[in-house]
Amino acid sequence: MRSNRKVEENFLWDQIMKKQFTIAWTFPKLVVSSILLISIICIFYNLSFSNASNPSNHRSNIINTLHVVDQAMPPPVSSPPKLGPPEKTTLHHLVFGIAGSARLWEHRKNYIKLWWKPQEMRGTVWLDKTVANRSDDHLLPPVKISCDTSKFKYKNLKGHYSAIRISRIVSETLRLGFEDVRWFVMGDDDTYFVPENLVRVLSKYDHNQLYYIGSLSESHLQNIHFSYGMAYGGGGFAISYPLAKALAKMQDRCIQRYPGLYGSDDRIHACMAELGIPLTKEPGFHQYDVYGSLLGLLSAHPVAPLISIHHLDVVEPIFPNVNRVQALQRLKAPIKLDSAAIMQQSVCYDKTRSWTISVSWGYTVQIYRGIFSVREMEMPARTFLNWYKRADYTGFSFNTRPVARHACQKPFVFYLSNALYNKNTNQTASEYVQHRLPSSECKWNMADPSRIERVQVYKKPDPHLWDKAPRRNCCRVLPRKKKGTMVIDVGVCGEDDVIELR
Repeated sequence: MRSNRKVEENFLWDQIMKKQFTIAWTFPKLVVSSILLISIICIFYNLSFSNASNPSNHRSNIINTLHVVDQAMPPPVSSPPKLGPPEKTTLHHLVFGIAGSARLWEHRKNYIKLWWKPQEMRGTVWLDKTVANRSDDHLLPPVKISCDTSKFKYKNLKGHYSAIRISRIVSETLRLGFEDVRWFVMGDDDTYFVPENLVRVLSKYDHNQLYYIGSLSESHLQNIHFSYGMAYGGGGFAISYPLAKALAKMQDRCIQRYPGLYGSDDRIHACMAELGIPLTKEPGFHQYDVYGSLLGLLSAHPVAPLISIHHLDVVEPIFPNVNRVQALQRLKAPIKLDSAAIMQQSVCYDKTRSWTISVSWGYTVQIYRGIFSVREMEMPARTFLNWYKRADYTGFSFNTRPVARHACQKPFVFYLSNALYNKNTNQTASEYVQHRLPSSECKWNMADPSRIERVQVYKKPDPHLWDKAPRRNCCRVLPRKKKGTMVIDVGVCGEDDVIELR
């Protein structure tokens, strides 16, 4: 019984499996057949539609469709023409407006002749009255008389009415119609410019933008009284061409609003404030609101190109035993050889004799007994007085150090006597001779710098010095060749060069 039942169960199981297999196989066949039938119907429908349509209309529809697509597509973008590098700023792109007075012109024009290059430079000297023609006029900028300013009010009891005339020099120079101008440069007739360095500095800026470039006074009290945001006109300042145009449009209205201001540069500053243009400071413009000797300032010049020196009639001649014009004339040789490096300070040590040496290239070499840090040497020694003579050292707008009084701590100063260029070695050779002054005897038991009569400095010209990040040059004391002569090499610092005390 049990075996018969098992046979029946197996038979039933086989029948169930056959039905499931038949269903599983039949369903896909049905789906495939349906898809094929629908596809055949679609094909016949499309063929019948194509035959019923007009072929020309069909072709026209395709063309119209392509035309619409073509209109929607943007035109092909052509690559812009390749432009060459922008033209570099040169002296030709600068126009000077120089403020002067007829009373002082005969004397002060001699300062201008030292730096003016008639064949390369453009500009105008603006005077208050006509002056007699002279035989040296071709060596100077053309002279013009400023426009009448009697309609403007001036109410400052301590100043001079000429401030209004001078403040309008940039606008009057603009109206002369010079072409291809990038910068207008303002200065006084007692300002000495280094034009090559002026070009170097202005080349950093986009002359198509609105720029007002200059520097402050050395007097903290002057800056407080006038402004720490004002370019001092005697030290010179530069205004880009677009800014000069904007200034000319509104300056006369602006001047009328400030009758109580003192000078011309604070009137310019007031108009710049109304135009929303801040001062871009460049430390190479020097107002030199000081009295006395510039030795301390020029021997520790900032790490920046020397651009200008002002108040030439107020300060002492920068070289001893000559007049002011002769002193500035001596700078011509080093400026011609390496204008970028003029007055740049380098500090090094003669460790065998425990001396500190400070080189202001093209101007002085100073030798100190003892070893002093660079941090101390880069501070100007106070060989000068503040513009407000009663003010103490806190009246300066920068750090200073006292002049040594002790006989053993006073520096030995060597002034430039000559500078030459050797094309075979591509080096400049400048010589500095000791300026001897009466002094007390030093009783320190160490080498005496007074036995050095002259210093020879060798340096390769570096016209691209300011195309790089600012860095002080390095100097090295070379082995002695002659008795009484020190030889120094000045040049770009190496990657691992450090001015170390020990």
